[in-house]
Amino acid sequence: MNILVITDKLIHGGAEMYFCKLENQLQHPNISFYYAAGPGELYKKIKHQNHFNEMSRTKHLQNIRRLRKLINDKQIDLVHANSLRMVLYCIAVKKFTKKKFKIVYTKHNVTVLEEKNPVIFSHLLNKYVERIITVSDFEKRNLVNAGIEPNKITTVYNGVDLNQFTFHPKEIGKTFKVGILARLSEEKNHDLFIKIANQLRDIPNLMFYIAGDGPEKTKIENIIQSQNLLHKIKMIGAVHNPEEFIKEMDVLLLTSHREVFPMVILEGMAVGTPIISINRGGIGEAIIGNQTGVLINDHSVSEFCNKILEMKTNEELRKHFIENAREKVQVDFSLEQMVSNTLKEYLNCS
Repeated sequence: MNILVITDKLIHGGAEMYFCKLENQLQHPNISFYYAAGPGELYKKIKHQNHFNEMSRTKHLQNIRRLRKLINDKQIDLVHANSLRMVLYCIAVKKFTKKKFKIVYTKHNVTVLEEKNPVIFSHLLNKYVERIITVSDFEKRNLVNAGIEPNKITTVYNGVDLNQFTFHPKEIGKTFKVGILARLSEEKNHDLFIKIANQLRDIPNLMFYIAGDGPEKTKIENIIQSQNLLHKIKMIGAVHNPEEFIKEMDVLLLTSHREVFPMVILEGMAVGTPIISINRGGIGEAIIGNQTGVLINDHSVSEFCNKILEMKTNEELRKHFIENAREKVQVDFSLEQMVSNTLKEYLNCS
């Protein structure tokens, strides 16, 4: 069996890191694996470069032709697409080749097509995609409600590498550090993070840290400056070793408008950094309220602030969350489980 795993690009992001984990870890005595993606800084994480093929990030017709040639040359039996665009590429190849191959689609994000035209979205997936992997049961229910055939869908949770994200016992220093690690984009809702910091600006020994890069960077910098919060919020920039930033924080916030199942939640749980998160998407499948972290149902500045102050002053509460969260990651969200369950989906297609 020959399998091709593809994704759009190799920039820092959840779907891209998922691709790299599969590229690093997938192995089976009866399967040959090949990989393809657009360029990006994560290329340095690719281990099997002799089986890797670079695609363009912008030239779609060229990519379809390249994909067609790759599928024919390597006699690919199954393509694992890690974005809807890659699914559409595969459908186009199917139209222009006699080669029979199956499509597995891991749905990492909410797509424009499902929002704008759910009828076409469900038709394409039902007709052309053999198996759909969702990264949360929440997203699985969404797809069923959108008209996707339930027997096509399996939840395979994201897995965290416990050798990389090692447990780090917390010792609170003079300054209590509140962090956010996310792409600087509108849906991550850094505005709320800044409002929380502003509300707590007069609390001593409390600092806020923003890690990440993205299109909203200048806007976020301007808001921080205009509200005279330069003494309270530090922007770290792009983070290439996320485990180090997460370990440095005393609590991690997630303030997004929408999420499917963010990896940073699992990474925080693994290293021993408590999480205060908005309750969106599948987050509640990892953060069990008042057991493995704090879930907040609304984008309430005051509620986030109250939970931060409670976390800052209550050492027993922090220890309670840290211990329960680490145990849950080990049981339910290991990288080994993710890879093993993904392999099962491939073999179910054979």
